[in-house]
Amino acid sequence: MNKFLFLIFSFQLFITQIYTEQCELTLNDETQLTFNTFLQAKKFCSSTSLPTKNTRRIILTGRLVDYTTRCKRSITDANIEIIHIQSDLRSVCHELHHPDSRGYYTLSTSVTIPSTEQLFLRITSPGYETVLKEIIIPSSEKRQKNIILKWQIALTPSQEQIETYQQQQGRMDSTIDDLMSKMTLEEKIGQLNLVTVGFDVTGPIVSENVDENIRLGRIGGVFNTFTPKAVRPLQELAMNHTRLRIPLIFGYDVIHGHRTIFPISLGMSTTWDMASIETSARIAAQEATADGLNWVFSPMVDIARDARWGRISEGAGEDPWLGSQIAAAMIRGYQGSDLTQSNTAMACVKHFALYGGGEAGRDYNTVDMSRITMYQYFLAPYRAAIDAGAGSVMTSFNEVDSVPASANRWLLQDLLREQWKFNGFVVTDYTSINEMVDHGIGDLQEVSARALDAGVDMDMVGEGFLRTLNKSYSEGKIKEQIINQACRRILEAKYKLGLFDDPYRYCDDSRPDTDIFTNENRLAARDFARRSFVLLKTDRKTLPLARSNLKIALIGPLSDDHRNLIGSWSAAGDWRQSVSVREGINKLVGNQTQILYAKGSNLVEDEYMLKQLNAHGGEIELDQRTPEQMIAEAVEISTRSDVIVAVVGESQGMTGEAASRVDIGLPECQKRLLKALFDTGKPVVIVLMNGRPMTLTWEQEHAAAILETWFAGTEAGNAIADVLFGYYNPAGKLTTTFPQHVGQIPLYYNHKNTGRPFNASQFTDKYKSRYLDIPNEPLYPFGYGLSYTTFNFSSINVDKTELHGDSDRLTVRVLIRNTGAYSGEEVIQLYISDPAASVTRAVRELKNFKKIYLRSQQSEEISFVITTEDLKFYNTNLDYVWEEGDFIIHVGPDSVNTQSIRVKWLK
Repeated sequence: MNKFLFLIFSFQLFITQIYTEQCELTLNDETQLTFNTFLQAKKFCSSTSLPTKNTRRIILTGRLVDYTTRCKRSITDANIEIIHIQSDLRSVCHELHHPDSRGYYTLSTSVTIPSTEQLFLRITSPGYETVLKEIIIPSSEKRQKNIILKWQIALTPSQEQIETYQQQQGRMDSTIDDLMSKMTLEEKIGQLNLVTVGFDVTGPIVSENVDENIRLGRIGGVFNTFTPKAVRPLQELAMNHTRLRIPLIFGYDVIHGHRTIFPISLGMSTTWDMASIETSARIAAQEATADGLNWVFSPMVDIARDARWGRISEGAGEDPWLGSQIAAAMIRGYQGSDLTQSNTAMACVKHFALYGGGEAGRDYNTVDMSRITMYQYFLAPYRAAIDAGAGSVMTSFNEVDSVPASANRWLLQDLLREQWKFNGFVVTDYTSINEMVDHGIGDLQEVSARALDAGVDMDMVGEGFLRTLNKSYSEGKIKEQIINQACRRILEAKYKLGLFDDPYRYCDDSRPDTDIFTNENRLAARDFARRSFVLLKTDRKTLPLARSNLKIALIGPLSDDHRNLIGSWSAAGDWRQSVSVREGINKLVGNQTQILYAKGSNLVEDEYMLKQLNAHGGEIELDQRTPEQMIAEAVEISTRSDVIVAVVGESQGMTGEAASRVDIGLPECQKRLLKALFDTGKPVVIVLMNGRPMTLTWEQEHAAAILETWFAGTEAGNAIADVLFGYYNPAGKLTTTFPQHVGQIPLYYNHKNTGRPFNASQFTDKYKSRYLDIPNEPLYPFGYGLSYTTFNFSSINVDKTELHGDSDRLTVRVLIRNTGAYSGEEVIQLYISDPAASVTRAVRELKNFKKIYLRSQQSEEISFVITTEDLKFYNTNLDYVWEEGDFIIHVGPDSVNTQSIRVKWLK
């Protein structure tokens, strides 16, 4: 075809600096670009080759909004691209960005002055017109080092998309109306029943008489069954042996990868890399759908502040802003832009709501908090996932305002559907309707009716709906309209997944060979793992290890382990295919370095713990030697080595669901081993494997280096070897606070001051909010993580210290310099404090970050643009507002080691 085929954009420029109360449609420029230009715009740009003297930084800030709602609704599911095109068209590149969970974006790029290229901003969002704008630098600002453009971009659905949507909606409504007109009440109730079949049981009940119930139309979905070979017979039962031939939906716990297992979710969050997180979900969806699935019970977006809680491993940590970005990225990854594609899966956001706030860090326990705390700190990631288009939501086990979540009408109806406009379906967690009997709000018939009336659409496993709703209807306790509404939502989900067009679209026998556990997926797993590691301590001499002429003592119960590497909730993963640390090191440097191995200790020796773990698939075998013999062997090889690498931590069963712990330190048998290793006088590098923050005060004092690797997945050993030997410089940052002692828990960075805040420099002050025996401070704060290199932060520079109104913007600049000997990445974090407000505020809150790569001795100026959106909070009326006054801006490499500057922002 003609390579000069033109794409004509016929609309004229409307965009100006738009204030928040204005709403003007953003239309395309009259710009002609060849089709080939866009095909070339695939590679990412690099500013490293730009001359520093004439470089200018262009900063674009604003919000994506929906024009049809008068710009009141934000758009979060969008790609924002800056496209650089050289005048000779020989160089075309782009930079990809996404808006945050409220539609706001701040992005920047570098250009040379005078410019030798054209810059374009392209915005694409599913269902909306693509917008292409040329970025023109005003001549009056070309002398400025930082050029700030403030654009609100209002998108409208394309005519084609409107027509397509209307046609699709019309076809869906017609199909479902016709189907429901033929359905009996029993068949409608049957669609609300989710059963478990097959390989994996996640609770105390296994569904019975599944084949018969499918034939009778009493089942709407199945989970725990995967592979095309296993899924197809069940789907054939529904399609060939039921009256109305309604297809089943198939779900599974795809949490941190499907067959190719990535780092646990907490580990993925410590990458602070939204592109990697989104890609991990995209790969997981590709593998899951190739394995017969179309519905994944992920992401878990519960905020967790208590390291005792086992399921802290499954979430993104303690911060609502960062958790929101991760939630939206996961939804984009799983669902893509078109759920009818056979390689996308419907996401299920869990656990709604507040599940991470259980008292005493004990799973399934009571949650009790104020509405302000809910809105300000716990609800935001759920909202972000809904705004990103999540197709389904799972209820939590806990109560909310003294009403269990699965029967909480305020939660599921007022908040989720009316305030947040969620239009997908709600499923309970495993038997949570039945468990409300033990909560004490009624018998099975009562709680089932209350759940349906509150807004639950599907009952997972418990069959309370199946057994009681017909009776409740006949007794007038529920209306058929409510049953119809729930049934329609389930049928709509199946329609959106394309199951009415082709019920076997996820049963392609050829896909597992091409899409599952591929070399490309394993390479991605290795990269994600490396990015997730957090260097907690380094003496800057021991790590990275020399790649040759070094004798290493590799010691520890996890150093040659496969079973635990893939962590908890690795449902379809095969631990036998994982790479151990010993294998990874031998493969990487085994020909140049001598590796001496000893197990050193058992993983656990406590009889009570051992029985608990092995009763649920722990597969922990005690070494037949005595503990003293094992330690003696480890010490002997250590004395003949240059450095000790000790791989220690938890077993995979010590975190995850129903795996809360009151002692979150290393098991005593491993501590005894470490003490013996420290006593040799050789430098000890601790490699941690675990699923939660741990108490490591003693280890921090004695180890030469500590590398946190979580449970890193299939490629754990290869990734750990890459980092130990400097093939990758660790850059992870903690998303949870590590306490010094379990008695400090709950411990989180965005706590509030009291009327008597403690000043550590005045440690003898008695009548302050403090402990007598240890400091208040954590061992490792939120956002913390070291590197093999060092970074220097210049003083903070702001463009003004007094601002006025919603339209004003504050630009914060800081120069980052890599002062060490290695290239590396740094995460620059921006926090804001509001020292005086109508309600008490956290001491600081994360509002933005940037992750940059710098070569040794390279420097780069980082800019943040702050708007009044970053100042907002929930007041006593639960209005999301900002109030005028002083604000403190903090910038640094973590939540504690920051520089600060105060500004005044008036109405």
